[in-house]
Amino acid sequence: MSTSEQDNIFRVDPWTHFLGGLVARAPALFQRLGSFESRLLTDRLADIPIRQPIFIAGLARSGTTLLLEILDKHPDTASHRYRDFPMLHIPYFWNRFLAFTPRAEEKPAERAHQDGIMVTADSPEAFEEVLWMSYFPDLHDIAKCSILDTGTTHPQFERFYRDHIRKLMLVRGGKRYLSKGNYNITRLDYLLRLFPDARILIPVRDPVWHIASLRKQHRLFCRGQENNPRAVRHLQRVGHFEFGRDRRPINTGDSDETQAIAELWRQGDEVEGWARYWDHVYRFLACRLQQNDALRQAASIVSYETLCQQPMDVLRGIFSHSGLQVSDVMLERAATRIHAPGYYAPDFSSRELACIERHTGPTWARLQALGNHHQM
Repeated sequence: MSTSEQDNIFRVDPWTHFLGGLVARAPALFQRLGSFESRLLTDRLADIPIRQPIFIAGLARSGTTLLLEILDKHPDTASHRYRDFPMLHIPYFWNRFLAFTPRAEEKPAERAHQDGIMVTADSPEAFEEVLWMSYFPDLHDIAKCSILDTGTTHPQFERFYRDHIRKLMLVRGGKRYLSKGNYNITRLDYLLRLFPDARILIPVRDPVWHIASLRKQHRLFCRGQENNPRAVRHLQRVGHFEFGRDRRPINTGDSDETQAIAELWRQGDEVEGWARYWDHVYRFLACRLQQNDALRQAASIVSYETLCQQPMDVLRGIFSHSGLQVSDVMLERAATRIHAPGYYAPDFSSRELACIERHTGPTWARLQALGNHHQM
C-alpha cells in the first residue's frame, strides 16, 4: 500500500473530528441527553428485556472482531455500528436522524488494520468504551488499577447502561445484545453481577503469533498517525489505546508491572514489552476464571488456532454457548471466511522466541488447561 493510500485510511473527516471532540469535552451533557432520550422512550423500553447479553472480551488481535462479525450476522443479535459514533449516548435520536439523511452508496473498504476485514458504516464495531469512559474517566490511566469487580457500584452508570442496551436493541430490532469490548477483560466480574445470565466469549491466541500481530499493528498505526494527528485524538475518543502513538497497557492491579511494560515500550523493546503485557493480562484472566465459579461457567475460551483448523466444530460450540440457534447453512457460510492469516508470519529471532516463551509459557499452559473445559 502506498503512503498516500495509508494516509487516506487513517484520515478523520472534519465533521467526525468536530462531533467527536464535542462529545469528549462534555460527557455530563451527553449523559443527560442520553437519560432524557431514555425517559422519552420509557414505555417502549419497558417491553424490552435484557436476556443473556453476549460479551466478547480479549486482547486486540486475538480474534475479537472475527467473532463479532460472525455473531452479528445472526438475526437475534444487536450490536454497535461504525455509524453510531460519535453519538453513542443517544443511539435512538442519532439513528433516527441518520435514517432521514441522504447517504451516497458506500463500497466496503479495508479497515485501517490492513488485515483483510472489509467494513462500511453499517459494519459492527466496538464503541461501548465511549460510555465506560464517560462514567469512569480514569479507566485508561495506567497508574491506576482498571479492575471493576463485584464490589464496584455506580448506580447512575448501571441505569444508563441498561437503558442504552435496550435502546440499541430497539434501534436494531434485535433480541440479544452483542458487544465486543477488549477492555471488558478487567470488568467481567462486574458485568456478570449486572447481568447474571451473560454469555462471555474470550478469544485467545498462541503468544508467538499474537505478539507478532500486535507488534505489526503498532508499527502500522504509528506510521498512519504520523501524518494524521487527528487519528490519535480519534482513537483516544473511541477508547482504543492498543496501538499507535498513545499506546497504553491495561493495569490489572500490578502497577509496578504495568509501568515496567510501558517503560520497555518507551525504550523500544517491543518483544519483551508485548510478551510481559500478554502475560500480565491473561494471567489476571486465568486467575479470575479459576477463582470465580460463576464466571467460569459463563465464559467460554475460544482458541483462535483451533477455530482456524476446525471452524465448523468451534463455531457450533460458540453459538451453543451463546444461546443462539443456528442452521448448518449459516455455520457453513461463517466457516468459509475463517482461515489462518496469510499476509504475515512471525519473524522473531531465537532470542526473542526464548523471551516470549519465558514470559508467556506458564500462563499459556494455564489457559490451555482451562480451555479444555470450553472451546480450546
